[in-house]
Amino acid sequence: MHVDITQFDREIVLMAHVTNFKEAGFDSLFDELQWRGLISQSTDQEQLAAALDGEPITYYCGFDPTAASLHIGNLVQLINMRHLQAAGHHPIALVGGATGLIGDPRQSGERTLNPKEVVSQWAQRLKSQIGRILETSGENPVQFVSNYEWTADMSVIDFLRDVGKNFRLGTMLAKDTVARRLNSEEGISFTEFSYQVLQGNDFLHLFDAYNCTLQLGGSDQWGNLTSGLDLIRKVRGATVNVFTSPIITDSQGKKFGKSEGNAMWIDPTMLSPYKFYQFWFNQPDGEVEKLLRAFTFLPKAEIERLAQEVQNNPGAREAQRTLAWEVTSFVHGEQATQQAIDAAAALFGRGAELASIDESTLEAALDGLKIADENGDKQFAAGAVGERVTEAGVNAGLFKSISEARKTIASGGVYLNNQRVEDAERTMEEADFLQGRFAVIRRGKKALGVVERHQ
Repeated sequence: MHVDITQFDREIVLMAHVTNFKEAGFDSLFDELQWRGLISQSTDQEQLAAALDGEPITYYCGFDPTAASLHIGNLVQLINMRHLQAAGHHPIALVGGATGLIGDPRQSGERTLNPKEVVSQWAQRLKSQIGRILETSGENPVQFVSNYEWTADMSVIDFLRDVGKNFRLGTMLAKDTVARRLNSEEGISFTEFSYQVLQGNDFLHLFDAYNCTLQLGGSDQWGNLTSGLDLIRKVRGATVNVFTSPIITDSQGKKFGKSEGNAMWIDPTMLSPYKFYQFWFNQPDGEVEKLLRAFTFLPKAEIERLAQEVQNNPGAREAQRTLAWEVTSFVHGEQATQQAIDAAAALFGRGAELASIDESTLEAALDGLKIADENGDKQFAAGAVGERVTEAGVNAGLFKSISEARKTIASGGVYLNNQRVEDAERTMEEADFLQGRFAVIRRGKKALGVVERHQ
């Protein structure tokens, strides 16, 4: 399912979520970002605070199209950008048409280089995703740029003479990611080694063309960010600022990112709003306050109240519910978020009817009910019109045998699409397959199974 958010709807979503630092209960923007844990590393803090809390400045963040979607690691940067935009600073979103052809060095090995046409298509998708988070109209819209514009026609000789001569090899080798890769078995290619030069040149170009004096990024980008800082100081004699935000990790301390294989995509065609919502809702008590600070625009007092509720009444999961609503509706809109909530409730016979849930949301909600086939691959158990509910329940893994299924029906503990099954001989009918595909079987209050109709 592709969730379209119209300009009108998007503005409503932004107004409902985003506040400036004064409305959120802070004396300054810098204080708010620090309290929310959104500043990890930075240039001189007094200098940065003065820049953020002074007259409007122009700032930028880069997003390389090395995949078809941004993920929640990128979302941290977009939220930082949105805080600054709400405070009146002027955002530039750089979608790296040039650097996306290379990819910044990973700690775990070389990237696969993608064809130019693929990178170009992904760049357009990323631009659309960014436009759902940042204001694209009004008095202070985001400006989109691509570094392909100022690098595509630069010859190798020009690049080496005009840009490369300003970089010192010792400094480049000392960058954290580069140093780690040099000490690995795979090493690092000249292509990825040169990435920091390209990014440094981007900052210089934006400084010259837009008077851009601040760059944002993730903490794993610190070396690349300081490359531009040093380049501008050297060739323009000017002082600019950079700051990074923390890398978001899972409960095992593993980075959420495409290179790690556990990316939480923000494109609804790559990760459904239902799964996106469930990701936030299922966060442990010990993590939820930190995530409320970083990923929502709720006032400080409300976040502190929710954190106290985690201590006083953890079973209610009010903090997780609020976190899931705030982030999912901010990214996907309130309608898609409500559909995700309704689908979760409908599975257990609460709230909306299962038949009212759209097909893609229903499929996403049922995904965890897949079972392993003889090859170990997980898929929905097969069902068919005319098959008995008892057989379908066994196929879905709810019962060990037909006799067990019969006994459970006799005791009133089996439901088909939330309707109690009274007859052990009850067979599946055409209308029992939701959206023409799925039949949901429940045993008691909590045990669920699903069969997908044979076509």
